[in-house]
Amino acid sequence: MEKRGIKEWIVRSIILVIGLIIAHLGVTLFLLSDLGADPFNVFVQGIFRKISAVANTDLITHGRVHMAISLIIILILLFVDKTYVKIGTVICMVCGGPIIDFFTDILNHILPLEKTNSLRFFMLVLGCVILAYGMTIVIKSDAGTGPNDLVAVVISDKIRKKFSITRLVVDICFTLIGFLLGGTVLYGTLVCVALVGPVAGIFLPINGKLVEKTVNKFM
Repeated sequence: MEKRGIKEWIVRSIILVIGLIIAHLGVTLFLLSDLGADPFNVFVQGIFRKISAVANTDLITHGRVHMAISLIIILILLFVDKTYVKIGTVICMVCGGPIIDFFTDILNHILPLEKTNSLRFFMLVLGCVILAYGMTIVIKSDAGTGPNDLVAVVISDKIRKKFSITRLVVDICFTLIGFLLGGTVLYGTLVCVALVGPVAGIFLPINGKLVEKTVNKFM
């Protein structure tokens, strides 16, 4: 594989951050619909609610718990095999939570306090589509990836199993543990699983070409 220069890593990291912002706008819409959460955020939600029940303070937010869990995953990876930890990986893990908190504050001032069922469902579907679009930019930046994919990649490499099977098992585990801890698992979680993959499949080749054109333009 061709070795990348610092300039290319910078360009790809910027593209990754743009995808990360878009994806987490989708995640925030999804969460605020109150119809469930994606697997990793079901897990985060469960831990967040357990901590909040013990220490009721505004300093503890979903986004900060998201970041703390991500940092713990990075530390485990550094111990297990540090080759998986790239600059883009650290950006994904550290920035995801604060971006969710940022969009939550904005959307809470825009959205009505009492949401109709139709608005909630619209937020869910729109959130899933935006999440899928941003996620494909992150993937095609080839500079790093988020918690679900990263954990699945490491495990699949170590036990020599297919990534798709490992990713499914990882998502089920995140969802189940999060649910047991108090995370919300409603039909929105199932809609996310059913919708995000196919939508991402549509955007992957489009964003792949867009990313490579952008990288080549700045190189």
